[in-house]
Amino acid sequence: MANASGSDRKAIRRALVSVYDKTGLVELGKALHKANVEILSTGSTAKILRAADIPVTEVSDYTGFPEIMGGRVKTLHPRIHSGILADQSNPAHLAQIAEHDIAAFDLVVVNLYPFAETIASGANFAECIEQIDIGGPSMLRGAAKNHGSVAVVCSPTQYAMLHEAIVEGGFTAEDRQSLALEVFRTTAEYDLTIANWLNNGENRSLDGTMDQPEWLGAIWQKKNILRYGENPHQSAAIYSNAGEPSGLVGAVQLHGKEMSFNNYTDSDAAWRAAHDHGEPCVAIIKHANPCGIAVGANIAEAHVKAHACDSLSAFGGVVAANREVDVAMAQTLSQIFTEVVIAPSYAPGAVEILSKKPSIRILQCSSPKTASRELRPVSGGMLVQQTDLVDAPGDDPANWTLACGPGVSAEVMKDLVFAWRSIRAVKSNAILLAKDGASIGIGMGQVNRVDSSRLAVSRCGNRAPGSVAASDAFFPFADGLQILIDAGVTAVVQPGGSTRDAEVIAVAREANISMYFTGVRHFSHG
Repeated sequence: MANASGSDRKAIRRALVSVYDKTGLVELGKALHKANVEILSTGSTAKILRAADIPVTEVSDYTGFPEIMGGRVKTLHPRIHSGILADQSNPAHLAQIAEHDIAAFDLVVVNLYPFAETIASGANFAECIEQIDIGGPSMLRGAAKNHGSVAVVCSPTQYAMLHEAIVEGGFTAEDRQSLALEVFRTTAEYDLTIANWLNNGENRSLDGTMDQPEWLGAIWQKKNILRYGENPHQSAAIYSNAGEPSGLVGAVQLHGKEMSFNNYTDSDAAWRAAHDHGEPCVAIIKHANPCGIAVGANIAEAHVKAHACDSLSAFGGVVAANREVDVAMAQTLSQIFTEVVIAPSYAPGAVEILSKKPSIRILQCSSPKTASRELRPVSGGMLVQQTDLVDAPGDDPANWTLACGPGVSAEVMKDLVFAWRSIRAVKSNAILLAKDGASIGIGMGQVNRVDSSRLAVSRCGNRAPGSVAASDAFFPFADGLQILIDAGVTAVVQPGGSTRDAEVIAVAREANISMYFTGVRHFSHG
């Protein structure tokens, strides 16, 4: 609470109290009564205060108009809003309210119907509509606008400040402005929650067609200050969006130093990559790119296979598992310097094993519910797109087209599917070689597909013969594919669609390798 002289404080003589959340209500009522503050209230709020022997005037008695429509209309009355909105430094305002026998309020204490909680509970449409507060936001906004004259409190979390102000003789001008700011934040979030709910979370434009929306709005709440951003000279924080799944922001940290900016970006990439697969999967991410992804009969096997892809780059990486981390995986991982490990749960003893490394950050996080949209700031605005998930018709191997070569065995097809599901996590241009349910060489982030192919092959060492490959986009020329063929790749999956597809197919046919077209690509430029 701001320090100020007594002359800067505005006394509280008359208060309007109307709250849904009754936390601390009786204690507040007693403090106001002890300070000789006149209290006006509504419905159940007045009933609770009166039951505690706190004098209170019902709003309906003051306005001479009863609560109607099941409480929809109770405070929407000129005698209430004139008392809230009267500028007490304006003689004309004071004369007008006096003419109509209206007294000004010095304090408004209102909190809103729990709309967000109601929709989260799965209540039906009609029940949710009834939890859209009308009178509450109107009183809050009126008092916040008139904060020069009125202090406004919109949450029980502010009652400690209010109790102090009662004792000190009122709020300072600085305090009242701070309280008003919190009101406008609260009502903005409330209205955005309603708007997004009525839109059913869909990309529906104003003409009713399914498209990107005409406007986007969200309230981001600061969860934590980070030590710094991508580099030490950049300040940073992490925020949560109440309208989106909690995901990584809601993860529980079981051990280790505080998460850094880069830890969060890599953890998010690893968490998504691991959950692109239905089988037990481990993804190891470094600088937002995978240095290993693998599936296995169990999570420990998946981790060993993922680490073998590029053990050099895995040093200091982020490891995500889509299954509980068992003791076997924990024992292996504890021998490797790792920044973060993230999993849905940990078997008894696993955390203790991992915790022997004081620097490792151990996160427990529920399975991701990926947001439907991705937002990317650009100079002067924001790019918005539908989130890229591995769920398009072309991601189903039943819809793939065999462009050339013989049909592959079930075992090879399984590796092709694994490679295709893994390629989404790799930055473009992306090439991924796989064998036995594991990546064995990844080329990422190059400015041409030839260099990505060379990089993927070089990282395979002598493991490339007999492997399969995935490309996140078509081969614009046959040269990139030729590098894979020369390395010993036997089957390739790619989107197709190049003007030179015939040339690429001819090279694959000459090498007698199988090549499948998906008709969908998974570029990632983020």
